[in-house]
Amino acid sequence: MKQYAFLLLLCLVYLNIKGQDTFLPYGKITFEKKVNLVRALENSDLPPEAREKMQKYITSNWELYFDQNKSLYKPAKKENNPPGLFSFTLGKQTNEIYTNYSKNQRVLKRNIMDDHYLLTDTIPKVNWKIMHDARTIAGYECRKAIGIIYDTVYVVAFYTDEILLRGGPEGFGGLPGTILGLAIPRYNTTWFATKVNGFENHLTEIVPSTNGKKIETEKDLKKLIELYTRYDLDKKEKAEEARKRIYGFIL
Repeated sequence: MKQYAFLLLLCLVYLNIKGQDTFLPYGKITFEKKVNLVRALENSDLPPEAREKMQKYITSNWELYFDQNKSLYKPAKKENNPPGLFSFTLGKQTNEIYTNYSKNQRVLKRNIMDDHYLLTDTIPKVNWKIMHDARTIAGYECRKAIGIIYDTVYVVAFYTDEILLRGGPEGFGGLPGTILGLAIPRYNTTWFATKVNGFENHLTEIVPSTNGKKIETEKDLKKLIELYTRYDLDKKEKAEEARKRIYGFIL
């Protein structure tokens, strides 16, 4: 009898460990963001000799700290961009997104004209259609989904239900799991997880930033939009576009 009880205990321990290995409730995910600079500038007036010298991709590393209800997405401490023509366009990344999924709220920290601003907003929704395609990303089986933002911009995502957070990079979410792969063809940009550190407790780090000027009223926002569109010739038509960009998905 004691032998059966011992075997039962071993089975329960094994199932508990396996369950923990399968479903991650908290941890950290590292993403590589890659922008195809050649495609992004193909319609520009850039001379052919300059195009030949510039690097094809600009990459940056980002980290998503998460538990089941909250996340903080911010730049990794070290960047891996090699020096090259147009590598300066990335600058020093300081933008962040804190998201509280249980409250349907997020706080964006944006660097505009070398000043930090804090904007509180509801989580934007994406109309997703889940597909049958699958691929493995960072060791996790992921399923494909296609979504639309800004009415006409297509987004391709790959999510895993083995991580319990229903979020992902750049504030994207709304799928039955965590997004580990993301592509927006119109923006010539992709995000893919390179590492998942499960069961790392970053609770003290998953908090909204306090380093910035709070935008709390419509008057504050109007001033920020005026600053954002300072160098645009047609400011009236650009104002609504600026509002969308400031509160948009992409950091």
